[in-house]
Amino acid sequence: PSLLHIDSNARRQLVNHIRGEGISVQTTLSGPNSGWQDRIKHGMSSVTHKLRVIDEKGPDHKLYLDELELVLEKSAKSPTTSGKKVSRNKIKEIAELADDERLGRLNRDNKLRVFGEKNTAIFWNMVKGDSSVVLGSAGETDEAVTVDVKRVIRWIGSLHGKCGLRVTEMPLERLNPESSNSFNPLEESIVFSSDKKFNILLNKDDVTAELAGIRVEGNSGDRLEVTESLATFLVLKGWGSIVN
Repeated sequence: PSLLHIDSNARRQLVNHIRGEGISVQTTLSGPNSGWQDRIKHGMSSVTHKLRVIDEKGPDHKLYLDELELVLEKSAKSPTTSGKKVSRNKIKEIAELADDERLGRLNRDNKLRVFGEKNTAIFWNMVKGDSSVVLGSAGETDEAVTVDVKRVIRWIGSLHGKCGLRVTEMPLERLNPESSNSFNPLEESIVFSSDKKFNILLNKDDVTAELAGIRVEGNSGDRLEVTESLATFLVLKGWGSIVN
């Protein structure tokens, strides 16, 4: 209920939090343990690896160079930073400086300017924008959809308004349909009773629906006795209406 009336600006703050807009990398690293601190540590490790490959001209060095250049381009355009466009040569320079000794000192004290004043700031911008920080752990969000007050935020445990199924949390490994423990939304997201029965008058042709292993088929004008969960589904889809 506390989320029902948040306006567009409040929704944008949710997007900014997910993306880490305006987050202070050094402050987060030196603060108490948090999810963002873990993400930034992953980002440091990821960027360090990419810089090493760039410096050693490894197999993916051009790919990583393009990736870090794009990260810094986005950073320069962000309203929360005052950065300027960074050249590829500058990235290569930082890659050359990123030896074990400097990185070791930076891990011990993240306030040190181990690459120099400007280069260290660029390094932290690369960390902040790395995919392991922004996408892999934080998740990607559609800003245009999230800030639109006419859209519904799919809060875990809430009901989807077009099918009556619960928004259900699940571990990523259950997403694989081939696994022995794959997620089955047509059984595990059901909220309403499978015992209580309702009579439904279909108003569409070629209707097919299945929930909890119960399958119904019919055409416009057909009357069906279905479970509460199936009745909810059919009515919300606009395929039928409840009749006495």
